[in-house]
Amino acid sequence: MDNTLRKDVLRIVDKAIRSVLPEDAVKQALKEFVSARKIFVLAIGKAAWRMANAANDSLGDKIARGLVITKYGHSWGDIESFEIIEAGHPIPDGNTIRATEKALRMVKSLTADDIVLFLVSGGGSSLFEMPAENVHLDDIIRITEQLLISGASIKEINSVRKHLSKVKGGRFAQVVGPAKIFSLVLSDVLKDELDTVASGPAYPDQTTTRQAIDVLKKYKIKIPRNALSAINLETPKHLDNVQTKIIGSVSIACASAKCAAEKLGYNSIILSTTLDCQAREAGVFLSAIAREIAFTNQPLQKPCVLIVGGETVVQVSGGGLGGRNQELALSAAIGIAGLNNIVVASVATDGTDGPTEAAGGMVDGTTMSRLIEQGVSATEVLRNNDSYHALKMIGDLVITGPTGTNVNDLILVVCK
Repeated sequence: MDNTLRKDVLRIVDKAIRSVLPEDAVKQALKEFVSARKIFVLAIGKAAWRMANAANDSLGDKIARGLVITKYGHSWGDIESFEIIEAGHPIPDGNTIRATEKALRMVKSLTADDIVLFLVSGGGSSLFEMPAENVHLDDIIRITEQLLISGASIKEINSVRKHLSKVKGGRFAQVVGPAKIFSLVLSDVLKDELDTVASGPAYPDQTTTRQAIDVLKKYKIKIPRNALSAINLETPKHLDNVQTKIIGSVSIACASAKCAAEKLGYNSIILSTTLDCQAREAGVFLSAIAREIAFTNQPLQKPCVLIVGGETVVQVSGGGLGGRNQELALSAAIGIAGLNNIVVASVATDGTDGPTEAAGGMVDGTTMSRLIEQGVSATEVLRNNDSYHALKMIGDLVITGPTGTNVNDLILVVCK
């Protein structure tokens, strides 16, 4: 096991994550932000605390009231003028509803002269929720749970979520009107599709009820009749009280990773920033590229780093524990077994991969032999979706803790 390569991987990942921490980007975006009246600030998502803290540093006593809604364990303490509520992710819970009620009360009586600074990051779909009429939280929980294990993409999942909600799919902007919204977005979706980030509470929805119903049929999702009635109510396709600015994305993280790799002496290339296939398939494909580099120095000459950004999916059929990044890494380990000087790492930039404390996995040519020594079959582990326990057993997890940002996943293939 080449510890030098692994240390280099962690250095590159650290630089990439630091490049998309939201503080500097928020402050830069707010430099020319002026308002004659007090500003109301709502921050939602896994990066909500950092974004709100930066806004507080920039705006100070201009803030009339602020609210942060973030994932459990993603708050770093009190922020002046802000209430901070932690809630459920990736499944909404009672705190989600309580926090969203507070947000709606905060903006309920605003006028056309008022401004809401809306700070949005990934995870907001679960953290910011108010069920539509005749839809209950339990309905949303059951539907979300089915979608998350179905193999549906985040865009497909959110197309359903938007049509079950009073605040998603542009409906929050309608509630805020006639007040104006200035929205700063840390994108965690492919191609930075703004109606998909946090299910687009303040952005015109590009999906339709027909598409949402098609997703339900495609993945055989069971829903109660009352929820189907809500889905048939169309979301807003035009909003005139919102200005939106993207302040961070996986493209920035990948560019930073490339720069960091080159400073460490590696040839590097960004292969894609829009990876969106099954995690297991991505692992197979990337291990094939690693073998090609090992044997032929193509498509990049060693020492080199291939960089990929995106968000894969897992179709859960087993009863194990893991996440898309751990499953990708373990799948890649099969393809690079026995090869020297190759490491494949897949990491969630928010520091949480699936329902685990790991950010992802990092494997090399010895991963398979170390698993075999423990009596573990990687093929069986993948069949049971139990990549977490297998990688933990041999020390191949990547654990960063909550990072305070969220811009998709970063995958590195490093060859020396």
